[in-house]
Amino acid sequence: MVSDRVKGVELSKTLEIDAKVKSLIEKDKDVINLGVGEPDFNTPDNIKEAAIRSIRENFTKYTNSSGVADLREQIAVKLKRENKIDCTAQQIVVSCGAKHSLINALLAILNKGDNALVPVPYWTSYPEQVKICEAVPVFLETDDFKLSAETFENSINDRTKVLFLNSPNNPTGAVYSRKELQGIADIAIENKIYVISDEVYEKLVYDEEQVSIASLNEEIKELTITINGVSKAYAMTGWRIGYLMANKEIADSVAKIQSHMTSNPNSIAQKAALEALKGSQDEIRKMIKEFKKRRDAMFNGLKEIEKISCRKPEGAFYTFPNVSGLYNDRIKSSLDLSEFLLDKAKVATVPGAAFGADNYIRLSYTASIEKINTAMDRIKNLLK
Repeated sequence: MVSDRVKGVELSKTLEIDAKVKSLIEKDKDVINLGVGEPDFNTPDNIKEAAIRSIRENFTKYTNSSGVADLREQIAVKLKRENKIDCTAQQIVVSCGAKHSLINALLAILNKGDNALVPVPYWTSYPEQVKICEAVPVFLETDDFKLSAETFENSINDRTKVLFLNSPNNPTGAVYSRKELQGIADIAIENKIYVISDEVYEKLVYDEEQVSIASLNEEIKELTITINGVSKAYAMTGWRIGYLMANKEIADSVAKIQSHMTSNPNSIAQKAALEALKGSQDEIRKMIKEFKKRRDAMFNGLKEIEKISCRKPEGAFYTFPNVSGLYNDRIKSSLDLSEFLLDKAKVATVPGAAFGADNYIRLSYTASIEKINTAMDRIKNLLK
């Protein structure tokens, strides 16, 4: 006797697949996991020490529901310095991961029946979170994995409330240029459409400029809800600290919602996040440099496999090759191919169907270069 809203929501495909793969790896250590969406690096020592110090200092009580003041102030400093977004700590809400920040934002702005525009391919949780809010996900075609201003404009109707924008993108690694963002911003302003700008991979950009859409002008900043966190850049996935920046009315609404849902984010993890943002960035720079090497290794390996085509990702830590040339009477979908690669090559990937793009699979370069090269050789030899 569950609610209608729950009946229409699917489990997270990526987490479901990751759990299955990790279970297989426990039985067979030879499986190479290129499906997981988290860094294989450990959280830097200075961040761990900050958490330990907070425990010893008994910083283990409830905090402000929106997050501790010093962390919110540091986020505001970071946004101004790195993202060119001028805001105050009162416009920031710290939550239990960027995924939590996203659902908080949607609950604050969506009414039943509102339309949320979701460019394809999309991160698997976007449409499901929209459904939880009893709103309607509307899927938009993209060109070279990016939404054009023209497609955006042509998709707007009187029920359109929000557009999802994810740059760098999961699952494709695509990064929007300043010019592309300006075109989208102009239309959002003209039609008073909210933009949820998911920038959780912002530090993992290799060849392009990373631009926050909220930095373009005051009008788009008023309409933008910027989502970010420490999971991807600082190898802190399990710490569960994300945040959003929005206009004061939305930030206050999100704080109200969160006060009834979680009371506050984990106090110890907040102190760790503060150190992540405020402390040395040397380890992060090393990670980014290594991710770029891995990206190149994986991309070059995929280029050598017949019937696969791949766009070189500019950011995040994923490649998203088109594998439809491999489909036949036995392998008819991305799920079939992912299962085939796992069974025969012992390489775990994520089927593109999880992201609304069944002609693709997602491979993550969060494994060592040695494992990536081995995985590419296994796939190439299998598909000869």
